[in-house]
Amino acid sequence: MKKNDSIRRTFLRNTLTGSGAIAGVAALGVPSSALAKGKGRATKKAISRDGKPVSPEAIFSPAIQLGQLLFVSGQGAHDPTTHKVEAGPISSQVRQCLENVKAVLEAAGSSMDRALKCTVFLKEIGDYQEMNKVYHSFFTKDPPARSTVAVKDLPGDSPVEIECIAYVD
Repeated sequence: MKKNDSIRRTFLRNTLTGSGAIAGVAALGVPSSALAKGKGRATKKAISRDGKPVSPEAIFSPAIQLGQLLFVSGQGAHDPTTHKVEAGPISSQVRQCLENVKAVLEAAGSSMDRALKCTVFLKEIGDYQEMNKVYHSFFTKDPPARSTVAVKDLPGDSPVEIECIAYVD
């Protein structure tokens, strides 16, 4: 069993650094051009919502960029100014989540039309149809791949959270 653990660690280490990153994303079906151009070595960079450096006190980054791939952390239905959950029906809360995702993408130099994969977490799976209506208004053409899962609870009492993988030119 130790040999398998060692192989796994080596694969993960090589996937995130050097030319192994190209092999790793190729295994996922992502073109090698999604990594840093010409160097064969991708660098990891933390991205904040407003484009400023991520605080050293932060426990996670709003996004991490690796080469040209961008991994956006789950964004809840919180208003960025008041930090309170958006009031109203689930449609307003989903809209706020997607506006939060959009803000992080744009701070990193990406956009909603460059989203490759989203994961939606809903506290109430019964909100699925309403979520879909709002979601579709943000992704009208060539929508990204998506998973939607029902969860018991989400941080900050948000009824919905959305995370995203996108690319940056």
